[in-house]
Amino acid sequence: MNLPNYVVSQRNGTQSVSTGSAWEPKLGYSRAVRKGNTIAVTGTVGIEADGTFQPDVGAQAQRSLAIIRGAIEALGGQMTDVIRTRIFVTKIAEWQKVAAVHGDLFRDIRPAITIVEVARLIDDAALIEIEADAIVS
Repeated sequence: MNLPNYVVSQRNGTQSVSTGSAWEPKLGYSRAVRKGNTIAVTGTVGIEADGTFQPDVGAQAQRSLAIIRGAIEALGGQMTDVIRTRIFVTKIAEWQKVAAVHGDLFRDIRPAITIVEVARLIDDAALIEIEADAIVS
């Protein structure tokens, strides 16, 4: 899987990571931020390296979680440090596809989770957006 180039920077005791997304400078955010042992990952859509989206929410969920994993690892964490995920989907009826992907990755980690339906995401082709919070052990 072709993942973004994760660029880590540090300012005032806070580390942040950028993936080079066109949205990051427009909205003024980082893909993820680490302060102390806490990592917060911004809502992440399942966009492919070429800027397209797979038509299936399950495939987009896998891509979102891969990007999230890269951001957490770039800041010194691991997926086992994740304590919470928030999932936003445009079609709640497809929650089982999302659950299969999330459940496969987090089966033994068991973070808190929220999944809600939203009308739209930042791109009309995006079907899912996932946030994650981690506490590094």
